[in-house]
Amino acid sequence: MTPSRRSMPALIAAALAVPRLARAQAWPTRPVRLVVPFPPGGPTDIMGRLLATQLEADLRQPFVVENRAGATGAIGSQAVIQSPPDGYTLVVGTLGSHALQPLIARTPAYDPRRDFTPVSLFATIANVLMVHPSVAARSAGELVALLRAEPGRHNYGSAGVGSPIHLSAVLLEQVAQVQAVHVPYRGSAPALQDLQAGRLTFMFDAVPSAMGLIQSGAVRALAVTTPRRIAALPELPTMEEAGIRPYDAYTWNAIFGPPRLPEPIVARLNEAVAGIVARPEFRTRAAGLGADAMASTPEALRALVVAEMEKWRPIVAAAGAQEG
Repeated sequence: MTPSRRSMPALIAAALAVPRLARAQAWPTRPVRLVVPFPPGGPTDIMGRLLATQLEADLRQPFVVENRAGATGAIGSQAVIQSPPDGYTLVVGTLGSHALQPLIARTPAYDPRRDFTPVSLFATIANVLMVHPSVAARSAGELVALLRAEPGRHNYGSAGVGSPIHLSAVLLEQVAQVQAVHVPYRGSAPALQDLQAGRLTFMFDAVPSAMGLIQSGAVRALAVTTPRRIAALPELPTMEEAGIRPYDAYTWNAIFGPPRLPEPIVARLNEAVAGIVARPEFRTRAAGLGADAMASTPEALRALVVAEMEKWRPIVAAAGAQEG
């Protein structure tokens, strides 16, 4: 039996799809580039490298971490959008790069709801509120009382205007109805140095990058920003436990691919990530860094991006954080 003319286009399309499907099922057959759109040594880099090591072992191909920092994650993320949708270039997305950056930029480089293929969440990361040890506040509530008693006389640092740790402080100002002077830095590391030196009253930072200073006593941790306490700092109350409510602010790490990443590759990578974050050793290592390991479906990750953009949109506006 010969195919009719009407059926020929469908047969041709099916034949062309077979090699693509076979390539997707065989993925990966060569090294995978995992772009971290932030500098080395930060919480995203730390968690990205931890996951990459496990993916290498499970998928038996190198996962090469490439730091491409700049513009709140936009530079590295945009490079991934422009990559071939073959599974060999992925990005570690965060609250900053995949929800806040498009809200901050006057002309966004991308729309994270449309321009990436979501794969899986792999960690959520708390921020922590800290003060210099000389500050007369031993709880988040006492800090709020101090800021109310002396409005505009205290300052806080951040990793830059519109960064997650800047907006964590803006949320504190809004919820607690207090005022402080924002001092933006080019990254959280120099801000932490000034907090340690006593040039700042307080600041927020992601737990993984702040843990060393907290453990050494160079700064005093007051509260974490998540709804529940975290395993890395179990003695620290949440902001809501300290009476600052409603308050919920955290960042997250997730894997995204370029647009039109084939579904079989998405499925295989999603399965690999889910298997890794379920392992007790990975969860313990992540917890020690101040992160909670957790996976998601691609659909749930897409929904998270949408929800985070809507949540932070009015806070970005209130902070005057939009560029230009």
